[in-house]
Amino acid sequence: MAMPHKTVLALLVATVLAGCGGRDDVTLTRIRHTGNGPDEFSIIPGKPLQAPEDYASLPSPTPGGANRTDQNPLADGVAALGGNPAALTAGAPSARDGALVNHASRYGATADIRQTLAEEDKDVRRRHGRVNILRITASDDYTNSYKRQWLDAYAEERRLRRNGIVTPSSPPPPK
Repeated sequence: MAMPHKTVLALLVATVLAGCGGRDDVTLTRIRHTGNGPDEFSIIPGKPLQAPEDYASLPSPTPGGANRTDQNPLADGVAALGGNPAALTAGAPSARDGALVNHASRYGATADIRQTLAEEDKDVRRRHGRVNILRITASDDYTNSYKRQWLDAYAEERRLRRNGIVTPSSPPPPK
């Protein structure tokens, strides 16, 4: 018993429409935590406990606040490279960085650049997130979406050298 063409067409249209609707944020990667257990990459062990030199100098406990044994990989990395970890918590650039900030914003600066970039990125993900609906071939949606925005370092190096600008040596391009 064969199905009428109109029924097959209606089922096909309904399936396509159901796959196109509803999602506000498009995730381009296919990595998902599907188990019901903990995510082992989100568990960070605490620093070892140490007795303070003076118990009177300890801060009062703050429930839900930071703890002296909490890991802070970013601040630890800054300190290991000789930087000041306290600079990570500063809201605005310090006064000694004024010349750098002035030079970087000499052609003007957009105050809401982060919001603008977030909206533009969301638009890119929305446009390219549903390209490979049938998943016929193994492909990475993230790579496909952002490939046009990639910079070619070797082409830029050749351009600079043609213009007489000295550039550091770099490894040969991959084949």
